[in-house]
Amino acid sequence: MYLVVFRNRKRADIDAPAYSRDAADMERLAREQPGFLGFKSYAADDGEVIALSEWVDEDAALAWRRIAAHAEMQARGRSDYYESYTLFAGTPSRIHHFDRQDK
Repeated sequence: MYLVVFRNRKRADIDAPAYSRDAADMERLAREQPGFLGFKSYAADDGEVIALSEWVDEDAALAWRRIAAHAEMQARGRSDYYESYTLFAGTPSRIHHFDRQDK
């Protein structure tokens, strides 16, 4: 598994409906890519957002990065949507899992 964590803060003056449309389009496109495993996004009370995408391996994540529509949207994000962001990517060094058996 390869994880990409996108930690961001949006600009106060963004076009929220346009951002929502673009985000939905990118999620749809990502889900169509070979090696895509999952995506979730979490928003904190202070406005920070964490978006987590999971891929089968680094090659799949890098292939997603090279999709032209994704690259164009990254540029739009920098110009129109984000105040700041940090991207973390890699293979977890340790994974622990718990699943209650007596559901």
